[in-house]
Amino acid sequence: MLLGVGLALVLLAGLAVVGVRLLAHRYDRTVSREQLLAPDSRQARTELDAGLNYLVVGSDRRAGAQQADQRSDTILIVHLPPGLRQAYLISVPRDLLVAIPPDGAGYGGGQDKINAAYEHGGGGEGGTRLLSATLTRLTGIRFDGAALVDFAGFRKVIDLLGGVRMCVDTEVRSIHTGTTFPVGCQQMDGAKALDYARQRYDLPNGDYDRQRHQQQMLRAMLDRAAQSHLRSDPVQLDRVLRAVGGSLTVDTNGVPLDELLFALRSLPADALHGVQLPSYPQTIDGISYVVLDQGGGGLFDAVRTDRLPDWSRANPRWVNQL
Repeated sequence: MLLGVGLALVLLAGLAVVGVRLLAHRYDRTVSREQLLAPDSRQARTELDAGLNYLVVGSDRRAGAQQADQRSDTILIVHLPPGLRQAYLISVPRDLLVAIPPDGAGYGGGQDKINAAYEHGGGGEGGTRLLSATLTRLTGIRFDGAALVDFAGFRKVIDLLGGVRMCVDTEVRSIHTGTTFPVGCQQMDGAKALDYARQRYDLPNGDYDRQRHQQQMLRAMLDRAAQSHLRSDPVQLDRVLRAVGGSLTVDTNGVPLDELLFALRSLPADALHGVQLPSYPQTIDGISYVVLDQGGGGLFDAVRTDRLPDWSRANPRWVNQL
């Protein structure tokens, strides 16, 4: 799962000012742009000096599949407090029970798993818009932008980085490939990393473990980017940026992409924090859902009011170690 905001952090963090401006401008021309946010989910401001919230959707856009058959495998709210020196990755469980609003194009709305909002919206850009509307209705959060990335982009960037080193904390067996990932630190290429990050069955904490593994993967990518000296090799970095650009669709809410990437250039890898949505599994009418714990335990209010660092310190149960 490569993320639009995470892509900037992995590939542009730490470059000299001139290098960031030049490469970000070139990268800006390779990325697709669409209206990914519903009107009521869009933040009115376009300044970058306040706390920022981004919606990131990882989609399985399989070759030959119809738009409506696509799946949103990863849903993240990325919160950057004022100063843009920290980033909080809030994983939204795919089975979270929510009220999905009508999309104005045939879907009448109703209660369902949040993962279904993407399908009900027709997948792609329409699915992301309905997903953003669903999240805003649930959380009250308006977004400063959004990114839609497919799994091919996830594989590409990891392979171009030379793979990532992941420390597996519990044995994982893939239901997709049959691969077993034993406990311990190991090097993974893009295909293996994607396979590992998608697994949720037979894990002690199910989808919560999958969310943590995805967050840890992004941290591993940041670390690998620094170790590979990619950021000191503008030519190779340019190749990487252009190669993965075709896998991204972004909505920057009117902010030029090069300005956004420049603003994020100094965010260090150790300033990345993983957050789980306060919730628990529940079976309703024979269907397995995830439901909010006490309305989210104050998390949404903390995001809206830029108090997420304080909330995280007060709620260590819901914070993942990356």
